[in-house]
Amino acid sequence: MLDIPLSERLRPKTINNFFGQSHLIGNQGVIKKILENNSLPSLIFWGPPGVGKTTLAGIIANHFKMPYIALSAISSGVKEVREVIEQAKYKQKSILFIDEIHRFNKTQQDALLAAVEKGIITLIGATTENPSFEVVSALLSRCQVFALKPFEMSELMQILTNALENDTWLKSKDITVTETEALFRMSGGDGRKLLNLLELVVSASENPIIIADDLVISLVNKNIALYDKNGEMHYDIISAFIKSIRGSDPNAAVYYLARMIEGGEDLSFIARRLLILASEDVGNANPTALVIANNCFQAVNVIGYPESEIILSQCVVYLATSPKSNSTYKAIKMARNLVKQTGNLQVPLPLRNSPTKLMSEMNYGKGYQYAHDFENNFVVQEYLPEEIKNTVFYEPAANQREEESRNFLKKRWKEKYKY
Repeated sequence: MLDIPLSERLRPKTINNFFGQSHLIGNQGVIKKILENNSLPSLIFWGPPGVGKTTLAGIIANHFKMPYIALSAISSGVKEVREVIEQAKYKQKSILFIDEIHRFNKTQQDALLAAVEKGIITLIGATTENPSFEVVSALLSRCQVFALKPFEMSELMQILTNALENDTWLKSKDITVTETEALFRMSGGDGRKLLNLLELVVSASENPIIIADDLVISLVNKNIALYDKNGEMHYDIISAFIKSIRGSDPNAAVYYLARMIEGGEDLSFIARRLLILASEDVGNANPTALVIANNCFQAVNVIGYPESEIILSQCVVYLATSPKSNSTYKAIKMARNLVKQTGNLQVPLPLRNSPTKLMSEMNYGKGYQYAHDFENNFVVQEYLPEEIKNTVFYEPAANQREEESRNFLKKRWKEKYKY
């Protein structure tokens, strides 16, 4: 086997050798049009790993014959960005490719703004995260965003066939492929992973090599970590993680947290899921949980790895050992379903705003009772549209904190909360 990985040896150099992403590079695709028109804007490629983001950037650079500088947001910062900008300013306009651009913080992204706007550099960013959340709006507005999709089965077959027919090392082997399900399933739509798996299987086998599902599975289990942050295992682990916290098992929760950290999961992704869980599964049983989770999210993004694993562990244990309630989650789901069924019901006249004389004449706001004018800052009046009056969306759960809410509501809304 050669020193250069199979996926790198087979990296396409031209658009005609690129598999997949037909919505971008097909006859009517935007990237195809950009190449044909020789007009290159700054771009951001958004999609899962191994779908061609880096390859497309290289193909574009080759087509436009421009200096091409590639940086990784993991190992580069403002200093490296400014050096590239200075070179482009005084020598020749360049394409700056930044892999994992979502890992740049606001200051690092801001360093790109002026150079992109003035056309000193053409930026091509690659990200696996939603640019709407991870790229600052000023930079995002100066770029065109293109979403790349995981490879489909037919495209994975093209990649596999191309490798077997065109790679010198593979052609020197006696290889027969009888089954592809395991190869394709474990690649998870990732072309690079597919080629890495193929390389693993071939390098670990003696001629003649018969590639079948059992062989692939046995070799993968021996040689590849069981956590894949972008494949099927990613979803299984995060599901087990969330369910362990929901089920109040801090030991299982910390175990799955460790699995994700060891697998290289983006810690911001974990922190975001904890923030959602704090509201969805803990809710008003312990409102402080949302504060803790939000602080955790902020701290993880400020501090980074490895120290933030301690903060994550603290938050995970806190949420797992907290009382649970999904009553507010159910309330908004029920309310949305009713809105879909009933449409745009009229807001009761007493609750409407009346900023003009005409609105006042139409009885907008008439009859509204100001709660603070009454004892205990409360007066019984209907706030829902007539057609759905007395509907209850929020049912307090059976926990100490929400028992207080239950008693509060029972005392005031006797018609609605008849417990």
